Amino acid sequence: MKILLLEDDLILNEIIQEHLLAKNNDVICAFSGDEAEQLLYSQKFDLLLFDVNVPNINGFDLLEQLRENDIKTPAIFLTSLDMIDDVEKGFKVGCDDYIKKPFELRELDLRIENIKRLFNLNSNEIIKINESLSIDKENLLILKDDKKIHMAKKECDVLVYLINNSQKIVSIDELSLNIWAYEDAPIASTIRTYIKNLRKYLGEEYILNLRGVGYRFNSK
Repeated sequence: MKILLLEDDLILNEIIQEHLLAKNNDVICAFSGDEAEQLLYSQKFDLLLFDVNVPNINGFDLLEQLRENDIKTPAIFLTSLDMIDDVEKGFKVGCDDYIKKPFELRELDLRIENIKRLFNLNSNEIIKINESLSIDKENLLILKDDKKIHMAKKECDVLVYLINNSQKIVSIDELSLNIWAYEDAPIASTIRTYIKNLRKYLGEEYILNLRGVGYRFNSK
């Protein structure tokens, strides 16, 4: 899993980084809000770990900006701000969890495991949709009615994103921002082609096309 760690305390940054690396994660570190912002608009991450009181752009403002731009990467705040108003603000700007400092690394592990479960972030995991349909992310396979259908990597990424956000309609812009780095983002027609292919593999009933709005995954 690729993690962006925003923490300006050098010692704590190193401790967390070493701990996460030991668990086979890819960890990119930032020490200020603007440094994290540059990384976020040039690379794709699976999880964001943000301190709040960091130089240039604080963690709250940075995450709020990302959410306003439809970037939905799961985010956990790691902060000494422990008043209920701070916790409320963290969730209002779009975090998925909030850990108050000081914390045990074991607590961080538990929170990350919960995020991985909620967002299907286990790279080797097979996502079971129903009795006749599963997705093998590692091998880029759709397992449907005892058949194996191979997908391209980006087709798989699009499908997993739609599955993880099946409670809402997902626009072309949201897919572009959350799956591709900015400089590599394809034109809208390319993304539509990926979705057209997925609907052919799965059956059109699984990916609903709401014209002019976006797409929604339907597991029923």
